[in-house]
Amino acid sequence: MTVQDTTLQNFNISTFQEDLLSWYYANKRDLPWRKDHDPYKVWVSEIMLQQTKVDTVIPYFHNFLEKFPTLYDLATADEQEVLKAWEGLGYYSRARNLQHAVREVVENYGGKVPDNPKELEGLKGIGSYTKGAILSIAFNQPEPAVDGNVMRVFSRVLNIDDDIAQAKTKKLFESVTREVISHEDPSSFNQAIMDLGATICTPKSPACLICPVQQHCQAFELGVEQQLPIKTKANKNKKLSYAALLIKNHQGEVAIEQRPEDGLLANLWQFPMVPLQDITTDLIESWFYSQYGMEIRLGQKQGKLKHVFSHLTWYLEIFEAELLRDIQPTNKVILVGEDELESYPFPVSHQKMMQFL
Repeated sequence: MTVQDTTLQNFNISTFQEDLLSWYYANKRDLPWRKDHDPYKVWVSEIMLQQTKVDTVIPYFHNFLEKFPTLYDLATADEQEVLKAWEGLGYYSRARNLQHAVREVVENYGGKVPDNPKELEGLKGIGSYTKGAILSIAFNQPEPAVDGNVMRVFSRVLNIDDDIAQAKTKKLFESVTREVISHEDPSSFNQAIMDLGATICTPKSPACLICPVQQHCQAFELGVEQQLPIKTKANKNKKLSYAALLIKNHQGEVAIEQRPEDGLLANLWQFPMVPLQDITTDLIESWFYSQYGMEIRLGQKQGKLKHVFSHLTWYLEIFEAELLRDIQPTNKVILVGEDELESYPFPVSHQKMMQFL
């Protein structure tokens, strides 16, 4: 007998499906990507929803689909235009991977999003969850789409106390979901679990008294719903300090630079940053000249910002600075008028700095 067989022993799958789906049909959230089952729209929405709240995603989804209404529009767009449409949503590798994968679909599948699990998961940026979401929601295939919401719901319903931070636990939940999912309406089933986790079976203070599947919930019966799921804490958040420089030349143009093609915030634009863990403030001018070949005079400190990523935190001290010579910028640094800044995609932290210009 497998682990999932033991887990699902004495669990009434058909009644659970019926109770869950009846609740969903009557209470499902009115979300723009649910207007139809267009695979492209489902795909875009699922990528945007990764580690991002629904309310945040909705206006971005509308704007993105207005700019790139079809898969072909996104495939042929300039990457900077795509990043600009994603500006402020964070985790920018999602946008780059999405465009890369869409181009693969155009090139290899004639512009038709594949409905085959292996082909779909072979596309850049599509993991097991996104694959399952697209196959179930867009193509109505009984594929599990397991994320944190789903693991939380099933850890409580089935009283599973395995650590959800471990890969093997996710595999367990995928196996369980595959057994429990409705074959008549897998699209609604997966979305129902997502809605249940988002609105009722929440991380803290779940609304158990109005839960449509309360009678099936072993954690509620045992009074341990607040203790589940079990998740080990991630590594400590790394802290980095920088001086962010708002450099202007005599014509009032502002110096900006493009970040590298790989890594954090790849290909976005920013005001030049000096790592303060390497030098002290009084050495910023000489450090900048050694790195950029540009002479600057550091001015007043304008303010400070803190920006938290999933794995690190930036502490930014913002300084105004003057470019002393009108020389040709290097290392992807360019000079632009303040009115031109709007056309470049900036990360949120650097958008906030514009108030100090």
